[in-house]
Amino acid sequence: MDKLKAVLSIAKTQQTTLGFGLVALLTAGGEQVFSAVVFRCPCSSWNFAYGTVFLLVPALVLLILGYILSNKTWKMFTGLCFRKRTPFRLRNTCVFLKMFMQISTTAMVAPVSWIAVALLNGIYFECARTGLNSTLFQDYLCLGKAPQCQSELHRFPCGKSSVPEKEDVLATIRAESQVLGWLLIASIMTAALLLTCVARCRSPISYVQLKFWQVYAQKESDLLDRYAAEHAQNLAERNLTSFFQQKPPEETQTQTRGYSENVVYFSPRFKAR
Repeated sequence: MDKLKAVLSIAKTQQTTLGFGLVALLTAGGEQVFSAVVFRCPCSSWNFAYGTVFLLVPALVLLILGYILSNKTWKMFTGLCFRKRTPFRLRNTCVFLKMFMQISTTAMVAPVSWIAVALLNGIYFECARTGLNSTLFQDYLCLGKAPQCQSELHRFPCGKSSVPEKEDVLATIRAESQVLGWLLIASIMTAALLLTCVARCRSPISYVQLKFWQVYAQKESDLLDRYAAEHAQNLAERNLTSFFQQKPPEETQTQTRGYSENVVYFSPRFKAR
């Protein structure tokens, strides 16, 4: 347990590198276990629905879980209904969309990893592809094969078909699945690189200032958690002492307004470079 906490602590401090890699690795391992233990292609008319559900629904669950586990999500929505309404401003909308994109980028690591690894594995796509009720796709897969290929295509993943070329058809489907998987990985990496380049190019501060901001934000978050825990413990001890000793509680101050996070005042000497 201590080693797991240490790993999670490292992932928290290095969120953009090791943290994302750890999430992707755990998702890939979970997909391998899931496909080996749970998934069983029905080899019937349910092939397409069954394979598609196992390919996409876990990714959707992981995406929703990513939003739930993100602290930024609840920082953005907590008390939103009771905030003072302001006239519509383009700047406020842009800030909201920027924060939502940051949350979505973090939340999409696990679902994209699931889909990519599932496509590289090819089991879900193979099941779904053989159950696709489309004459065009069936003609493409069974071109030059035995006459009963199209009618028995849904039975290929289970090896119950008498068509001698079934392994060739399944190899073609796995190749398509792996090509789609690599295309998805390449597209995500290219989009991430382009977005990072655009964000850095539009940064009003230098690289050193940005690194300092990130370190400051992490230290501020750690200190806030520690001070909040200490203050909560002192307040609980005061209330319990007052209750058991039957005397008025001592005067104390508790923060009631929202805390303005990540407020950093740079010196005027540091200009964007």
